[in-house]
Amino acid sequence: MFKSITKFASVALLGLATLFAGFASAGTPQKNEDGVTVIYLDQHGGHFSAKDTLAGLKEGKYQFEITNKAGKLVGFQLQNFTTREQLDMFPIEAGETKRTDVITVTKEGVRFRCPINPTPWYDMDVIK
Repeated sequence: MFKSITKFASVALLGLATLFAGFASAGTPQKNEDGVTVIYLDQHGGHFSAKDTLAGLKEGKYQFEITNKAGKLVGFQLQNFTTREQLDMFPIEAGETKRTDVITVTKEGVRFRCPINPTPWYDMDVIK
């Protein structure tokens, strides 16, 4: 009985360590030498993934770098979250990487999506 409890505890601890290691590996976006924070996104068929966590972003200058991993033509559309003002929009060929203009993100937040291969809006509305 003691062996099975010890084995269960070891497996549970290994699972927790793996879970927290996954969270620890997601960093926060860093500023480049120009003081602009670059957010790296990969666009897949129908969704985006981010290199770094997008939680807790602050007001400032940002640039989005998007890599098309969908294997077909996609697009990127960036808007002000509150006013819906268009901040940038462009197509991205398969395998290509493009950057947005440098934009100023305020507490109003931003949102993005692919208008060509429709994806849901990704809302970044908790800017501090």
